[in-house]
Amino acid sequence: MTCGTGPLVDAFNRRITYLRLSVTDRCDLRCTYCMPERMQFLPRKEVLTLEELHKLSLGMMARGISKIRLTGGEPLVRRDMMDLVRALGRRIGDGLEELTLTTNGTQLADYADDLAAAGVRRVNVSLDTLDPQLFADLTRRNRLNEVLQGITAAREAGLKVKINTVALKGLNQDHLPEMIAWAHSEGHDLTLIEVMPLGEVEGDRVDHYLPLTAVRDVLDQRFTLQPSTDSSGGPARYFDIEETGGRLGLISPLTNNFCAGCNRIRVTATGQLYACLGGAEKVDLREALRSDDPDLRLGQALDEAMRIKPEKHHFQIDKRGAVPAQPRHMSLTGG
Repeated sequence: MTCGTGPLVDAFNRRITYLRLSVTDRCDLRCTYCMPERMQFLPRKEVLTLEELHKLSLGMMARGISKIRLTGGEPLVRRDMMDLVRALGRRIGDGLEELTLTTNGTQLADYADDLAAAGVRRVNVSLDTLDPQLFADLTRRNRLNEVLQGITAAREAGLKVKINTVALKGLNQDHLPEMIAWAHSEGHDLTLIEVMPLGEVEGDRVDHYLPLTAVRDVLDQRFTLQPSTDSSGGPARYFDIEETGGRLGLISPLTNNFCAGCNRIRVTATGQLYACLGGAEKVDLREALRSDDPDLRLGQALDEAMRIKPEKHHFQIDKRGAVPAQPRHMSLTGG
């Protein structure tokens, strides 16, 4: 399937090569900073079919997308998820350089071997604490052991695991050094992330927003952080930690805007392409896919997405009662 010609280049001359593709907005956890307890999920009829997700991915690859990360919600709760992974995995080395996955880890023990067999080499696992009670409080589910088993299974399957940890003031703030030490002792990289103001949640984000500048001050008292020469091409700044021998990433959308080198777009499970995680600019790829001329319409939609992609986001958490930067939740956009 083709959907136009030429690479995807936005108005700021940034080459877009990375697609974060959500396969579902559903999740089997209810992380407090991500969604409310009684989350209203999308009707299944609005979600792209497996065939549509595959066609969309191939169309993107025809325009220069070389890396695809499958996200959710929790991608592994979608019943036909592995069929899509296998189909895309067959294109690795043939237009696709890498296929990866972001997961909360609850289902990973069941799927790690299949993911590796399909060509996935790396997974990101979202994990904010090793304390069982705090994990239950943050996720509203008592499933830490399943996540840890999943991480172990992934490593044993030969998958490279990176731990993603959201820094939360007054919650896991004091646990972060131990999280880093644990991850590195297990052979995993870890990336700390500032909480993002997306969607209404119970409570006020200002209460738990923890700038990574403050975290860095604490880490420097315990560890020796040296700027790393490695780069993923993404928003993280990487450091090598002398004491652990591991690598630490810092993603700071609020205190250190990283948009100048943005190379990515996000597509929701309903086929809405958001040109920026922090923006409202979007195009409807589902409508294009279901039109009488999907190749033409998809190409036009992608061209429009490049035209409207903003220079940068405007995330801010600085006052109580502020509305989110965007009304949609992270689970809808794709993590």
